[in-house]
Amino acid sequence: MTTPASQPELFELSNGSMKVKITNLGCTITSLEVPDKNGSLADVVLGFDSIEPYQKGLAPYFGCIVGRVANRIKDGKFSLEGVEYTLPLNRPPNSLHGGNKGFDKMVWEVAQQTQGQTPSITFKYHSRDGEEGYPGDLAVTATYSLISNTTLKLEMEAVPDKKATPVSLAQHTYWNLAGHSHGTILDHSIQIWGSHVTPVDQNTLPTGEILSVKGTPFDFTAEMKRDPSSGRAMALWTNAPGMQFYTANNVNGIAGKGGANYGKHSAVCLETQGFPNAVNQPNFPSVIVQPGQKYQHTMVFEFSAE
Repeated sequence: MTTPASQPELFELSNGSMKVKITNLGCTITSLEVPDKNGSLADVVLGFDSIEPYQKGLAPYFGCIVGRVANRIKDGKFSLEGVEYTLPLNRPPNSLHGGNKGFDKMVWEVAQQTQGQTPSITFKYHSRDGEEGYPGDLAVTATYSLISNTTLKLEMEAVPDKKATPVSLAQHTYWNLAGHSHGTILDHSIQIWGSHVTPVDQNTLPTGEILSVKGTPFDFTAEMKRDPSSGRAMALWTNAPGMQFYTANNVNGIAGKGGANYGKHSAVCLETQGFPNAVNQPNFPSVIVQPGQKYQHTMVFEFSAE
């Protein structure tokens, strides 16, 4: 069954242990309930009670899939196969997360939905040649599925039609394992299996260097990794080459679900993706996808409580 993409709607995946709500506006996770060590459910993602605030742009990318290219592109410019492309500078002096109207602001088509023990939903979006300045038509799919009691899987794919194009999608959910309205995440612990970091300049653009995290504040290779108050833990597995770790430093007094007020450090984002500005950094892993090739990005979110 295919629902034509017109109105944003809310869909639910549930398997008796966990429950996820997703809207086809930007493939956005609006709520995700998982049990704590006592079996009590809590919603662990920041968001809004209805679709309207997302439509009005009140969310700093809460829960959505961003693209065509996640993160920053320097000066909103890149060259590909001899052609220079110019993108909107929606975060001056750079282009961020696909531009003024990236994939997060589009209404995706619902291509398939299944119920049962491993419920899933597949969204489709057709990005046009020249959209937000990017080259070539691009067919994008995103499938969310509950593959075990407390595991969510997201599979993102993109196939260019006739032109090569950069593609780097990211899932931008803001997580707080104590519950979305708990407040600070500074009492959470994290472990990141990232041995290197891409240092940035004053415009938060990578300089092009790839540095070891040893002896830096970015060394999370051996941290503990659970929320002590609820005992909830989340393990994230991916095939992406990098991850933007963001602790909601710029979130400031957003009125969220159930009367919650989201402030600084109220959540973490674990945005697995290609390296920022890779399209202008030859020593970064390439994010260019050629016609006939398929971009594939998988994320598995494994929740537990102890």
